[in-house]
Amino acid sequence: LLINSTECWGFQFNLMDTGGITEGKEGFSPMIREQVLNSLERATGLVVVVDAKIGLVPEDRDMIRIAKESGKPFCIVANKIANPIQAEMLTAEFYEFGMDVIAAAFERDFGVDEVVEWIKANCQMVVEVEEDPAIRLSLIGKPNAGKSSLCNLLLGRERMLVSEIAGTTSDTVSDRFERNGKVFEIVDTAGLRRNSKRNEGVERLSAHKSYDALKKSDIVIVLIDAIEGVSVSEAKFVEMCVEEHKAVILVFNKVDLAQGQIAAYRETLKADIAKQFHFFPDIPVEFVSAKTGKGLDRLFTRIEDLNEKLHTKIPTSKLNQFFTDVIRLAPAPVYGVKDVKFYYLTQTTQSPPSFIAFANQPKGVTPAYRRFLSKRIAGEFGLQGVPIRMFVMNRRR
Repeated sequence: LLINSTECWGFQFNLMDTGGITEGKEGFSPMIREQVLNSLERATGLVVVVDAKIGLVPEDRDMIRIAKESGKPFCIVANKIANPIQAEMLTAEFYEFGMDVIAAAFERDFGVDEVVEWIKANCQMVVEVEEDPAIRLSLIGKPNAGKSSLCNLLLGRERMLVSEIAGTTSDTVSDRFERNGKVFEIVDTAGLRRNSKRNEGVERLSAHKSYDALKKSDIVIVLIDAIEGVSVSEAKFVEMCVEEHKAVILVFNKVDLAQGQIAAYRETLKADIAKQFHFFPDIPVEFVSAKTGKGLDRLFTRIEDLNEKLHTKIPTSKLNQFFTDVIRLAPAPVYGVKDVKFYYLTQTTQSPPSFIAFANQPKGVTPAYRRFLSKRIAGEFGLQGVPIRMFVMNRRR
């Protein structure tokens, strides 16, 4: 019995994968059957998976009988339907149980959205969990960019080891502090190098810990040495954060030194930003000095503003009025010979803000069109700098 916690479109639930039920009386079959029966008490709902290629077999009738006797809500999912056109024919015999059958092909991600919709509609259980008020920050950057110095400044004490030797920090270190009446948790990650330069096992382990810290963060601060300027490494760091759907702030450190050494350094750096981060044109940028504290007030104003954006909830009425207007601005995508028709748009409970557009042909909505919708949403509702997620699903009849 495997139990995994998962999340789909902001809905979190535990998924129990039980062993297959057979009519066998020898070996592990009786024990598996007993285990499945015992697990039903822990379940809120049941998903009965049958093999559409094989068709209805006695074991299927047994499973559905057990599901009915459990008193729990359940659905029947006919898996391994290679051709959706044949779905009606392959699922026909399973309708004898007097309930709808969801056609699916799990290996091709077909029908999974309908299964999740059924789970959301039938298996929700409210669990009150005390929410952690802390805004979680992670610092990432090349060795000796000043991450530990900035952490010490924020914490008001020598919590992180600081050295002139690059790469002194070899592990992720976290701590909490308060500022402007808000609680923050900051993680100082090890300095990340290119893979080709990670020769030692300790550095490779540090890199994995840093990635793990990023996944648990609300906002990632990519710290850059203002004197050295932007490099490909920072661009890759940001690209990785965007792939993980994390809000990012570019922070240039050592501006007190850069100001004296580089003429018009801010303009120079902004030109480099436009070149290296062309894939993220509205990335937030701040300038600080971990030595003097210059720029920290602006940085935290930015952090608090970005955190509010991450938890923005848009009323459905406003969202759909906007959606109706914006889809008229660009030609509708085409899937095969049919135009994609959009029905409505809804926001999930996820952070950063995520949206589901329901359409007749989800596969016809290209990544470019999703980016178009995301950009329009960001502009309309002031979500610039936030990695918006856009899902497209087929509307259930």
